[in-house]
Amino acid sequence: VTPIAILSDHDDKLKKGIVSPYLFPSVAVLDAELTVGLPPQVTAATGMDALIHAIEAYTSKNADMMSDMLAEKAMVLIYKNIRKAYTNGENLEARLNMLEGSLLAGMAFANAGVTAVHAFAYPIGAEFHIPHGVANSIMLVPVMEFNLSGMLGRFARISELIGLETSGLNEEQKAEMVLEELRKLSKDLGIPESLSVFGIKDEHIAGLAEGVMKVTRLLANNPRELNVGDAEDIYRKVL
Repeated sequence: VTPIAILSDHDDKLKKGIVSPYLFPSVAVLDAELTVGLPPQVTAATGMDALIHAIEAYTSKNADMMSDMLAEKAMVLIYKNIRKAYTNGENLEARLNMLEGSLLAGMAFANAGVTAVHAFAYPIGAEFHIPHGVANSIMLVPVMEFNLSGMLGRFARISELIGLETSGLNEEQKAEMVLEELRKLSKDLGIPESLSVFGIKDEHIAGLAEGVMKVTRLLANNPRELNVGDAEDIYRKVL
């Protein structure tokens, strides 16, 4: 349900997007039974990718009423079901809820766009062959930390959407609670927490940061402008 295809540019060591309305399907079929054999690690990575689609669409500078409606419902469906689908792959209700959440998240970012999390995932995915959902999951929290000041109210609102206990907290505290919960979720799903697991070293950071800055299609949607120095700092947080 998106107009986007991603290809790897081996010369540039970067994943790049092709965007065209001709890529929209005529029909999308959501059949939970077809996902039952998906291994837990793939369930975790693809599920987190879908959740990040929703979070980034919701915090994109291009978000509007329509994309918000889709992203909010997607976050709720995915957050409430991803652990269940990961733990018990034969849970058809959880699998279907994940499919529906992924569908809505795709529709949301097809309208609002994703932001810098994906921009950071593209260079490490292309050069070090880190699975896309894993790359996004590792980069999610440090990029969100950077973006908080750009759209604090939106990040705080996510805490309420996914049902965290936030009574008496201000927006900054609510947003920080979201970050902590996303760290815990990724850990619960067995996703690696650092880039060094994949052989990335400090000597690679400058080149990767330059790659991030080339992903202008996505950086244009980000709620806060960043430069190459910011990109290096963000990568080093998860090295």
